[in-house]
Amino acid sequence: MSFEKGSLSFRMFFAQRDFEEADIEKFAAAAFPPLNTLAEEEIHGWVAGRHILDRTINEETAYLGGYLRLTLTQAKKTVPSSLLAAECAVEEMAVMEAEDKQYLNQTQRSEIKKSIKERLLPEMPPQLKGMDFVFDERSHMIYCTATSEKQLDAFVLTLMQTTGVVAQVADPENIASKDAGVNIQNWAPASFSDELEDGMVDGTAGREFLMWLWFCSEKRGGLANIPDVGEMAYMVEGPLTFVMEGKGAHEITLKKGEPMLSPEARTALLSGKKLKKAKVQFVRGEEVWAFTFDADDFVFRSLKLPQTETFDRVGKFQERMVLLETFRQTFFHLYSEFVKERDDSKAWKETKSTMRKWVADRPTSA
Repeated sequence: MSFEKGSLSFRMFFAQRDFEEADIEKFAAAAFPPLNTLAEEEIHGWVAGRHILDRTINEETAYLGGYLRLTLTQAKKTVPSSLLAAECAVEEMAVMEAEDKQYLNQTQRSEIKKSIKERLLPEMPPQLKGMDFVFDERSHMIYCTATSEKQLDAFVLTLMQTTGVVAQVADPENIASKDAGVNIQNWAPASFSDELEDGMVDGTAGREFLMWLWFCSEKRGGLANIPDVGEMAYMVEGPLTFVMEGKGAHEITLKKGEPMLSPEARTALLSGKKLKKAKVQFVRGEEVWAFTFDADDFVFRSLKLPQTETFDRVGKFQERMVLLETFRQTFFHLYSEFVKERDDSKAWKETKSTMRKWVADRPTSA
């Protein structure tokens, strides 16, 4: 599974409280039902981390290397759309021939479709999906592979119903509030183009943070001294996705060549667009954390962790979790530095002016 090997796509959550021994019993009571109970409605429940159908949840199976490690498994049966369309066509043709009709009305076609779905559904294999999560009690953080809004809602709701633990998503607003006591709702949008006033652009704190991170990587040396981590270099790379809400073509993605130095990137910035998604790297010595960052939702995709030294399952997992915590500390520190600067009106006025010059003077490769 993803936390044990390979790249990671995930969100972070603040746990309202730590998980207790009694919570393991609650997870076990809400374990994923046997597959033979699956009918037309979706079934879901918790499983241990060994595989997606590991219904045995106890103190031994719920933890891996000292970390709570479980999966919310969902299963449902669906009839593939191509198969359903073909079966409906066969049945409709048979009915039209039997009744000597040239066509069927919508009611008849709906009834045929419903009966075919009822006939085929029991024969369909179950479709399984899992949302893995790990809880780090030292940082009180939850890492979960729930990247879509639908998955986010399902995970948060099911976790609360099962244990009573509230998982608060670590988004721009919540991190700023918890870390610095700052309400980012008080911020007015900022324009980084001399061609547009602040009131003429939209913006989110996440997009402004990614723009600031890009600016700092190019104009402030791209280095940060992270407490308990050490010196970390950071850089923003392509592909780049720019966005500006409004009429017309408001989102563009630059992939080919050197998107950082492309005329299209400069044009997008001058027109008021802000960076919404980009590849980011954190580097400490020979260790590299490379990921794609979605600035709107604070979703991290395809995070590649540095290589681990051990090969046994438990040891490798523990090393990966330490590396993931290093990533979290680095990201939180950088965002915290942005929030402090952004919330200081005098400092932000100077920064915004410098960033506008950075945009206006951007070199291009063509």
